[in-house]
Amino acid sequence: MKKKLLALCLSGVMVLALTACGGSGAPRQNDDASGGKVYRVGISQYVTHPALDAATEGFIAAMNDKLGEDGWEYDFQNAAEDIPTCATIATSFVSQGVDLIMANATPALQAAAAATGDIPILGTSVTEYGVAFNISDFSGTVGGNVSGTSDLAPLDRQAEMIRAWYPDARTVGLLYCSREDNSQYQVDTVQQYLEGMGYTCTQYSFSDSNDIAAVCQTAADASDVLYVPTDNSAASNTPVIDNICRGNVPVFCGEEGICAGCGVATLSISYYDIGYKTGEMAAQILTGQAEISTMAIEYAPEFVQKYNPATCEALGITAPDGYVAIGG
Repeated sequence: MKKKLLALCLSGVMVLALTACGGSGAPRQNDDASGGKVYRVGISQYVTHPALDAATEGFIAAMNDKLGEDGWEYDFQNAAEDIPTCATIATSFVSQGVDLIMANATPALQAAAAATGDIPILGTSVTEYGVAFNISDFSGTVGGNVSGTSDLAPLDRQAEMIRAWYPDARTVGLLYCSREDNSQYQVDTVQQYLEGMGYTCTQYSFSDSNDIAAVCQTAADASDVLYVPTDNSAASNTPVIDNICRGNVPVFCGEEGICAGCGVATLSISYYDIGYKTGEMAAQILTGQAEISTMAIEYAPEFVQKYNPATCEALGITAPDGYVAIGG
């Protein structure tokens, strides 16, 4: 039942609450087995889109592998891209007295951290934890009751990707949601690299899905190339971006899900893998094998250059050597 309900939710049904319990299978026999205790985990996902969905799926798979399906139960809730709802979800988890919170994306993580300083919180699909928590000189460990995994791909290589595809371009528009601190961090950093290569860059921020079309059109009209970071709001609105840009302006993306929807190319990670790693970390915390206050943020082990064949065809361009087709 748990897997069936989650599959329905992750397939695009925008729900605010879904409670699921462990299945009927016996716990797997391994070092991390729960030993009879059933742990309760709250999963807060900011919005439904392929990258975050994959991270949640990876987390659940790891927890099942480490604790057994009968060794834990979870309450999955989706904030439907509404920041106040993230706070409501986090408060609900605290009231329930869950043993751990998995927060998928930065707004969900920030809301969970604001709601409790005691319950362990693991983030995933979070780009830069130092930015998320306004930690200057971030050393890799948040401390307290927070740790997790990052979806950050090297930003210098993302900037270089644009030069490899469009060395003669002159203007780059950086399109992102102003409500997402990590998106601001990414575009600021990529802009520095691009300007060092001689590009002229302009930032174009939208506040939510209501104004993304107008802002994207302005950016497309004024730019040779667009760059979109790992931005949850952009990921939820790729059809809007694609409708404006396809065949007209190439879009380079911070992650594969956005690129599949509207982009030309990306330097991406596996969100399933970072979600799985988060699940492994959760199992260690719950079974007493690790202390969250000393757990460093984990990063993806590898990055893959990918391109969108349909978008490239619409633009009449060919991928450079070293790129793998999305879905291929």
